Amino acid sequence: MKRKVTKAVFPVAGLGTRFLPATKSVPKEIMTLVDKPLIQYAIDEARAAGITEFIFVTSRGKSALEDYFDNAPELEAELQRKGKTDLMNVLETTNMDSGAIAYIRQHKPMGLGHAVWCARRLVGDEPFAVILPDDVIAAEKPCLAQMVEAYEETGGCMVAAMRVPEEKASAYGILDAASDGIERKIPVKGMVEKPPLGEAPSNLAVIGRYILTPDVMNTLHRGKVGAGGEVQLTDAIAAEIMEGRPVHGYRFEGERFDCGSKAGFLQATVSFALSRSDLRDELAHFLNEIVPVARAAE
Repeated sequence: MKRKVTKAVFPVAGLGTRFLPATKSVPKEIMTLVDKPLIQYAIDEARAAGITEFIFVTSRGKSALEDYFDNAPELEAELQRKGKTDLMNVLETTNMDSGAIAYIRQHKPMGLGHAVWCARRLVGDEPFAVILPDDVIAAEKPCLAQMVEAYEETGGCMVAAMRVPEEKASAYGILDAASDGIERKIPVKGMVEKPPLGEAPSNLAVIGRYILTPDVMNTLHRGKVGAGGEVQLTDAIAAEIMEGRPVHGYRFEGERFDCGSKAGFLQATVSFALSRSDLRDELAHFLNEIVPVARAAE
């Protein structure tokens, strides 16, 4: 019988240098997409998938993350005094029960695989999810919830996948898929991290959602260095395939935004704002006015 996925690892130790100077004092994960920080979108997605234990792999200077999920008694008392129940309800979604979140440090920036390995003692012998908050996915059913349903049928490891243009494949982990059809669950024959241009085995790229078995931790424990001189999570998952254990790509339903880049963050901001009834009309009016001006200036 497959064990349920109830733990999720959030690698949030990165410095966010692409967003300097903002990230000099504010962790990238706290930057707001409309009116919620990136990390809140990730937590909400995890909760919707049945996750009850949240493991943050952090680094120096990330204390704002811990404060964000803590209670704010003075703020709550002020909102209550003013009768602002709607805001009280919003604030409630940011609070986490005592013991629900664990924080561990990644002392050296040695790659995503190393960050996940740092959580090994908290993961134990259970399957677990990994969520990269930089990848924000707008979907009717949250991406991780889709994957958990599929995992109940397949077991093994599962990675979220989407098609990317051939010229961009070198920026991703790419699947060597056993099928290139239209099915959602795709058996994987191999994985390549950031293949050179023209050498990618497919155009199916790994996106920042994973369901992994504890066996992956054993491979990561070896600390083998891969692309970019870092310990790559992709390499550890590929080793599962070599050992004869199942790995599937999952072509999720939804739109992914790369909020680790400025352009992607701005695109997500516009898209999410346009999906909001309280913002849509005013923003759409502004865009309709400014887009012709921008085109004329080109």
